[in-house]
Amino acid sequence: MSASSFFANRTVVIASMHRKEEAIAPLLSAALSVQTLVPEAFNTDAFGTFTREIDRPDDQLATARIKAEAALTLTGETLAVASEGSFGPHPQIPFVACDRELVLLCDRTHQLEIVGESLSTETNYRSQTIHSLEEAFAFAKAAGFPQHGLVVMRTSEPTFKEAPKKAPKEVLAKGITTEADLVAAVKMALAEAESLHIETDMRALYNPMRMKAIAQATQDLIQKINQCCPQCHFPGFTVVQRCPGLPCRCCGAATLLTLSELYACQHCGFQHTQSFPDSLKFADPGQCFYCNP
Repeated sequence: MSASSFFANRTVVIASMHRKEEAIAPLLSAALSVQTLVPEAFNTDAFGTFTREIDRPDDQLATARIKAEAALTLTGETLAVASEGSFGPHPQIPFVACDRELVLLCDRTHQLEIVGESLSTETNYRSQTIHSLEEAFAFAKAAGFPQHGLVVMRTSEPTFKEAPKKAPKEVLAKGITTEADLVAAVKMALAEAESLHIETDMRALYNPMRMKAIAQATQDLIQKINQCCPQCHFPGFTVVQRCPGLPCRCCGAATLLTLSELYACQHCGFQHTQSFPDSLKFADPGQCFYCNP
């Protein structure tokens, strides 16, 4: 049984209000032979906003799950996809910003949950406190404006409890994609205070870089769907644990590089350990705590 047979001719609800279906729907339709549906009046801002007016109800994965379940409840369908992104320092390169995108598939019929992921350093995620229109234009140019949207916020003076810098307070305008709108928002803010907070709009419809990362996460989801369990043939036979310990080529000591991966089926519970998943049987001594302390 192929993975596509679990989903062919079914309707996938895409839980989005920011045009994420442009990145997700064509890939799913081609790979799984499904129809896609974006529910009307589905307010994903209720599950958190990048501009911090509304906090996420939970962590990234749990929030994507909540979105998918809400979309299924709204439409009465049994198959949904929800996407959730987060931005911040790269886990291995802390001084580099990254975009972590999750695309979750929730299938009530088969009680399946499969998650695709993309971790990309191709992001314009940034913010700055500025004091002039000239600084706003410089920030906009570096952020890829006008193809990438911007957000302008008022700033508040820090108190003794806050960090020693001006903190974002209130959104004046977001989804800014024209010079006229940028000038208007900046002038409004600077008429009230000496500075303003400007940042990139990270909503998918205003951020082509993010849209690309969502497509990459969708491709990862499709790849995982197509990994079927050797025992029961259900889709989503994926890695649930990575075990470090690849030995150093020089001294044989265990390193933090991956020695094996554990695959598991969420349907029948079958497990399989894959040794040397990166096709390496030894680690470079540069990765060893003893040879390269």
